[in-house]
Amino acid sequence: MIYLTQNQVLKLHDKIINEFGGIHGIRNEAALQSALANPLQTFAGLDLYPSVIDKAVQLCFGIIKNHPFLDGNKRLGLHLMLILIHINGLKIDIAHDELIDIIFKVADGTFNRQDFLQALKEKIKES
Repeated sequence: MIYLTQNQVLKLHDKIINEFGGIHGIRNEAALQSALANPLQTFAGLDLYPSVIDKAVQLCFGIIKNHPFLDGNKRLGLHLMLILIHINGLKIDIAHDELIDIIFKVADGTFNRQDFLQALKEKIKES
């Protein structure tokens, strides 16, 4: 699986803020490191998030819920998830408005991680 480095994530955050507005900067470095490392966790030699979809959803969820940046956490989480899906040979087939609605449900706590994963699992296919 292809994954993103912290440096790549920081550059993407800067790009998003520059393009769409908001406040630059990290609010909590540990929260960022946790959100980035969490999808790669293992236990007894097995991935806790075994598929690309699991990892992409967990990364997005972690960025949104950990809120590591001063601004742009939902935008960045969504962008990172879409990048991971794409660079790992998958395709997402979902209406823009439906995807945005899901992201806001994650952010406001209406969707937990399992709800989020279930909402997207049927929308993601191999390219």
